This record gives sequence, C-alpha cells and structure tokens, in this order.
Amino acid sequence: MGLKRAVDFFLALAVSMILLVPILIVALCVRLTSPGPILYWSKRVGRFNQIFLMPKFRSMRVDTPTVATHLLEDPDRFLTPIGSFLRKSSLDELPQLWCILKGKISFVGPRPALYNQDDLIELRTAHGVDKLPPGLTGWAQINGRDELPIPEKVKFDVEYLERRSFGFDMRVLFLTAGKVIRRKGIRH
Repeated sequence: MGLKRAVDFFLALAVSMILLVPILIVALCVRLTSPGPILYWSKRVGRFNQIFLMPKFRSMRVDTPTVATHLLEDPDRFLTPIGSFLRKSSLDELPQLWCILKGKISFVGPRPALYNQDDLIELRTAHGVDKLPPGLTGWAQINGRDELPIPEKVKFDVEYLERRSFGFDMRVLFLTAGKVIRRKGIRH
C-alpha cells in the first residue's frame, strides 16, 4: 500500500500541474454556463466505509436530487448546458485529483459509492471490498461503467481485490484512457 500511495501522490501532482490550464478553463466554463458553485461536493464512501467529500465539476443543476444519476427519472433535464459534455469526456472528474493528493482515493480501485447507496455498500462490505481505497477508475469501470447492475459491479470489485498489483493497476489506467477517449459506457 505504501508504494501505491507514493505513486498515486506523485502521479496526481504531475497530472495536476500538466492539466492546470484545462482545469481552470473547465472551471470558468462551468461558472459562465450555469448558476451555482463550480464544484459539487458529494458524500462518498471511502476505505472501511468512512464518509468523505469528493469534488467534481458541477454538471447538474443545483436543484438536482442527491441520488445516483441512474435513479433520476429524467437525468438529462437536470444537466447544465455543458454537463453532458463534461460527463461524457470525464472532465467533471478532474477535481478528484485533490482527493488522490489527500489520500482519500487512489487512481485505481472501486469507484466510491454515494453515501446513500446502501445496497452497493452492503455488498462490498460483505465481500471485503470496503478494505480497499476507492479509485478514480476501477476494474468495474472498464467492464461497463454506468451500465452495470450492482451485483455485477461488485463482482468486478472483488476480482480487482483478488488481482490487484502494480501491473494490473497500469492495465486498468491504460484501458480507462481508451474508454474515456471513445466515451464508452457513459449514459448521461
């Protein structure tokens, strides 16, 4: 875990510096296209089921209910003018580099559940996945992202738990880049 944390920290620091200008441009675009804060801070479940706040560039209106997007009746009506683009390009995820720097998440691990996703939290805990630091991306993300039902997502999380290694993390990062470029597996 010590090596993984060191790699996460220095990689997040380097990526933050490289992407500083695009991060500032996205922040400005969010500010100019919809009222409300630039960042949306959601309560997420971290390692050992500890709650933490995770930032994203705000892609939804400020009056959006606090539930997983797939549970909204018509998610598209809550998107800001640039929200769909931010989500499909994964640019909304850039502020999570802050959580990597702070040690709340890793680059690779199970995606952190919302604090109210009790079914996902319960299944992950039953299978020991709660012992892992959550990630910016993960094995379940590669294998379906938003399209996976919860039991299937947990199956991939367990597989990651059993297979985790530096090499496997590098594979997940490489495959994530391909998914982001192709915008594959994103519904909204």
